[in-house]
Amino acid sequence: MPTPSRRKTRSLATQTAELALATPQVMAHRLTRMALAGHNPNARDQKEFHLMGAEKVAAFQESWMAMGLQAWRVQMQMWNSAMQAFWMPWGRTLPTASSTLGQWQKATLGILGQGMAPVHRRAVANAKRLGRTRLR
Repeated sequence: MPTPSRRKTRSLATQTAELALATPQVMAHRLTRMALAGHNPNARDQKEFHLMGAEKVAAFQESWMAMGLQAWRVQMQMWNSAMQAFWMPWGRTLPTASSTLGQWQKATLGILGQGMAPVHRRAVANAKRLGRTRLR
């Protein structure tokens, strides 16, 4: 049975792979749409072109906020752990280098996973949505 950090690694790897597959599909569809629209894009094309920029700003803003919040959570957990070890040294064993490294690795994967989620969600949804639409 995979450990929680392995599940996060696998999830982050899966998200990255899905994003790597969805992004070229979305780009190809939108670039083709731009080429076909030429100098006079219709209302549907203009809406898609506006959405293209607006959703990137929203996704990256959500991503940064999620990463910041997750980093803050991790920082508070590590701070609490350090303070417990400092104030009650008899109650806990001192952390080893490998356990500390494992904590940092788990924290990093959690932050990356939180940051990847909004971008992944939008890119995959766009690939599905644009895959169903027909170009002129």
